[in-house]
Amino acid sequence: MEFTLLFAVLTAVATMGATSLLLGRSGRIAGIERPVDVLIGAAVIGMFAGRVAAMVIDGVNPFANPGQIILVRAGVDTRVASVTAVLALLWMTRSRLPQIIDAVAPIAAAGLGGWHAGCLWRGTCLGAVSDLPWAYGIEGSSVTRHPVELYAALGMAVVALVVSKLTERPWFASSVTVAGVALVRLVTEPIRPSLSGGPVLFYAMAAMVGLAGVFVARIRPAAPPGSLTG
Repeated sequence: MEFTLLFAVLTAVATMGATSLLLGRSGRIAGIERPVDVLIGAAVIGMFAGRVAAMVIDGVNPFANPGQIILVRAGVDTRVASVTAVLALLWMTRSRLPQIIDAVAPIAAAGLGGWHAGCLWRGTCLGAVSDLPWAYGIEGSSVTRHPVELYAALGMAVVALVVSKLTERPWFASSVTVAGVALVRLVTEPIRPSLSGGPVLFYAMAAMVGLAGVFVARIRPAAPPGSLTG
């Protein structure tokens, strides 16, 4: 049995846990209990929805074949999974929405970075051909390539670091995270191996939504200290 995908998921979860621990010690997420549990719960719901969507698209009846839902390697519709995970996160944090969303934003960005870094377990780090000093290739090949997934992981880490320092206004940190993560994917997409070019339009739309959120958050009055509304 092949466990590389599981190792990649565990890398993402471990990264989120470490980031949550570091931010908790710094007081950045004081008052928010077990933020990683919120993120993992939303991610599991998103994965479930994405897997069911992939089964339906492939013509497989999920009600007649419930056992196939857990076969994540057989395919997950990432767009359905992403949207569902975001909606689930919004629902689970509705009582303190702005504070919790902003608090978990850097943890989510770090988790995405951990997922991309999990390419080291899966052997899927490489993209377009490159002669740059840090480019490398698979064993037995003389062709070197961009470690595009590691670029994405580094970009997500930078986003997480920047966002962890933001404490300005409600929705500001989360909007910066959406814009930053989307821009990282836009920048790395051209050197990522793909037969269809990837969901570039999806990333562009996410970047625009994030930037719009940054603009709105900046022009709105800052919430009073301790306020639970944004």
